[in-house]
Amino acid sequence: MIRTLLTLSTAAALMGGTAVQAEELAVVGSWSGLPLHKQYETPFWTEDLPAATDGALTATLTTHDQMGIDGGDVYRMLGDGVFDVGMTVADYAVADSAALEALDVPLLAEDAATARAMVEAARPMVDDIYADVFNAKVLGIAPYPPQVVFCNGEITGLADLEGKKVRASGRMTAKLLEALGAEGVNVSFGEVPGALQRGVVDCAVTGAGSGYSAGWWEVSTHLLPLPLGGWDPVVTAINMDTWNALSETQQQLETAVAEKLQQPAWDAAQDALENDIACLTGNGECPSGEARDMTLVEATAEDTETAREALVGEVLPDWAARAGDDWAQRWNDSVGQVVGVTIGG
Repeated sequence: MIRTLLTLSTAAALMGGTAVQAEELAVVGSWSGLPLHKQYETPFWTEDLPAATDGALTATLTTHDQMGIDGGDVYRMLGDGVFDVGMTVADYAVADSAALEALDVPLLAEDAATARAMVEAARPMVDDIYADVFNAKVLGIAPYPPQVVFCNGEITGLADLEGKKVRASGRMTAKLLEALGAEGVNVSFGEVPGALQRGVVDCAVTGAGSGYSAGWWEVSTHLLPLPLGGWDPVVTAINMDTWNALSETQQQLETAVAEKLQQPAWDAAQDALENDIACLTGNGECPSGEARDMTLVEATAEDTETAREALVGEVLPDWAARAGDDWAQRWNDSVGQVVGVTIGG
């Protein structure tokens, strides 16, 4: 599945000055067991891509967890040309770019339409980051469902997270948890069930559907559906050298990703949280499997206001200090305009 790309100069030399144009892309998808990969990524790369490019492009598809590589290494390896296309949660890559944290600001989007508007506003910033840091071109950004809180133990509201060890879904979420008096803990998604079971963490943040698919209901008892982790956008990006070597026909890939992968994922996002909560708690019909019996802890208006005050008053200014004034201004002028928030205002 994995191959090292020929550089353009080597390819040109092998073809007497004509660059080799890839016909089969080596693609690394997001988590193999989660709905985004199974319902959208897999059919796109195996079925939709060849049809959309009239057979000019096909793909071999695996995922980073199947390969045994860390999510934080996906875009680094992509930039180095180990594979052609990479897809994973943008928050996994923030160690390489503090500015990238601003793609997934928690709490500000209460519905999919607002979340998408935030992503679209942030897209020019994200494009620049991927080109400069990862030698990659962004093809699309799709959401996981809102990132909510699973706890292995009784909670009655947001205040009960104080003093608890909570697995965060990203760096900004970890900062928010700390501002709320919890301890943000870095545990990879695949290790969370064991960490909850052993008491390494008391609670953990992920998408409701992701937690359902991964069996977190087996090791947690209470669900707080407050989006403390945003919508965890997954970025689909292609190595820039590969992109530049594609023909005009093959570059229809960009439109195909937008229409056949990104759009359907966003279309499904609005109903996903309600359905996933029903599957986890038994409150309502579960359309995707057997309903479980977690205790639903309804977030109050006070919970939301407390968390938002911590976000605007502490977390966003902390991010701006780390990312720099230029990025903070770009965020204010784009994403901030969508949600009515100004950092430093």
